[in-house]
Amino acid sequence: MKIFIGSDHRGVNLRKQIINGLEEDGIKVEETKLQNFDLDDYPDFAFDIGEKVIKSEDNLGILICGNGIGISIAANKVKGIRCARVLSEDDAFKAKNHNGANCIAIGADMPFEKAMEIINVFISTKKATEERHIKRIQKIINYESGE
Repeated sequence: MKIFIGSDHRGVNLRKQIINGLEEDGIKVEETKLQNFDLDDYPDFAFDIGEKVIKSEDNLGILICGNGIGISIAANKVKGIRCARVLSEDDAFKAKNHNGANCIAIGADMPFEKAMEIINVFISTKKATEERHIKRIQKIINYESGE
């Protein structure tokens, strides 16, 4: 499993803290190579990380922008990405286990400790095993593929 992380200018500080926190826990993280500047655009980072995440079924993405909404919308335009804006550990669990999320988005103003709790739940949560969730995720994949 590889974790990819990116943020717009609003999320740079939190992104750096998260990278340090994950690496301290022994988790391999790859940061976006795109440069941040004062008026950068969150879709650029969403597309960059999304394209990296879809290269392997085991990859996960973490995205950060002002409130997490815009970057999650942009990420969901990348075919194969299922990104959820999450605010709690329960959101992170359900996003991955019930909805097949392979990427989460959080707001830049979220406290670091809270962000790490959410991210740790997201990373440790198993993929869907209940037939009802698998069926719904497959419907999304089929629709996205034009079926």
